[in-house]
Amino acid sequence: MDHERKKDGFEEERLLVLPDYMANELSTSRLTRGLYVSDIGFFPRARHHYRERPEGCDAHILIYCLDGEGWVETNGKTATVGERQLAVIPANVPHRYGASAHSPWSIYWIHLQGEYVADFMKLFGLDVGIVRLPAGAYSTWTEGFEKCYRLLSDKAYSLPAQVLVSQTMGQLLGNVGMSAESSARDRKRESDLARAIRYMNDRLAESVKLPELAAHAGVSKQHLVYLFKQETGFPPIEYFLRLKMQKAGQLLSLTGMTVKEIAAAVGIGDPYYFSRLFKKLMGMSPANYRSVPKG
Repeated sequence: MDHERKKDGFEEERLLVLPDYMANELSTSRLTRGLYVSDIGFFPRARHHYRERPEGCDAHILIYCLDGEGWVETNGKTATVGERQLAVIPANVPHRYGASAHSPWSIYWIHLQGEYVADFMKLFGLDVGIVRLPAGAYSTWTEGFEKCYRLLSDKAYSLPAQVLVSQTMGQLLGNVGMSAESSARDRKRESDLARAIRYMNDRLAESVKLPELAAHAGVSKQHLVYLFKQETGFPPIEYFLRLKMQKAGQLLSLTGMTVKEIAAAVGIGDPYYFSRLFKKLMGMSPANYRSVPKG
């Protein structure tokens, strides 16, 4: 990994660091001691950017990668940080981080201090190292960052401004955490549904019961029914029947198999029941379906 370094300073960078006396005041004020920003900045296209703190930092460090790529090493483990990912380095943890040599990152970064920062980060699931944020979180992050940066630029020594920064940052982290959780939940929903549908497709010649399907998907029967209705508009078993009829339609169009043979191929022993079901779901009888030109 390329650790080539350069002097601090990046074109169009923004950077603010509170003086120690102001940070001390914020750490004792009842309105800000829970969470406050001690350092904040934006480094665009930060080629050769590198930081190393063998003793860690007294603040929680948040690095949001806007584009490009970088890496973060904590506890001897290195993780890549890419576009729309948030890297969180807890306070007092030895670390190193830097920009990728081939595609240097552009990053928003914030140092957070305060009595409940660690608990706050844990509550919203932002204490897990690298968090991938959904696309919609970009505007949430940039708006919150810009508001905090503007307040600190204009009125860094104003306690009311600092209180507003503290509240804005808390709201920003909460919104980002909730959107990341929703995104992860959506991915799990998609994964559960895909697992169930794969199970169905592998068993088109068989019958499948709801309990076994739910067990394979790793969810309750009620949740599986909810997932299918939300995503497909049909309960699981009705969707399974539609998959069977879709397969039957392919066999009717592409083979010379009889209706009885096709019925058996999709796990239906009674060809008359198969024909009625096919007509109900596909809108025409198997014979008419076979006669319609395709392509």
